[in-house]
Amino acid sequence: MLKVAVIIGSTRPGRNGEAVGRWVHELAAKRADAEFELVDLKDYALPHLDEAMPAATGQYDRPHTRKWAEKIASFDAYVFVTPEYNRSTSGVLKNAIDFLYAEWNNKAAGFVSYGVGGGGRAVEHLRLVMGELQVADVRAQVELSLVTDFENFSVLHPAAQQEDALNTMLDQVIAWGEALRSLRRPRAA
Repeated sequence: MLKVAVIIGSTRPGRNGEAVGRWVHELAAKRADAEFELVDLKDYALPHLDEAMPAATGQYDRPHTRKWAEKIASFDAYVFVTPEYNRSTSGVLKNAIDFLYAEWNNKAAGFVSYGVGGGGRAVEHLRLVMGELQVADVRAQVELSLVTDFENFSVLHPAAQQEDALNTMLDQVIAWGEALRSLRRPRAA
């Protein structure tokens, strides 16, 4: 069965990302077409990129990088839960992505963003990064507004249509994750 990571892309104290990630995971876990795991960047404590070799070489010297690489390699697809900070994604999410290369390749990704305007600009930046990593990002996305989908900018209460948007995005992530499966199989030497 397809394995999908729901990655919480913020480690900030008082973050909304944990509630959003749990909402995504709770709804996704009701599905029978894939396995979903919540992956919180807070649990990996990745420092600012500290590997001497470029990620594309796959030569990871640091234990934290090897642990992160093993986790990310275990998935077929990803749902990135990202805040929008200053019209982009969080630095911690970009840093975590940059630690690796091949572990991301030939997989699918979807996005759930949140911010005052829904976080769409953070997703625009992540789409550029996904292209470089050979990740097929899907068209459908979820944009949660801190104004309409949160109470007092901090308590998640998604509007009714957000669940439909989430399921549409998950349908696409699963379809693309399955379609790319043959590219992820090890090739005979």
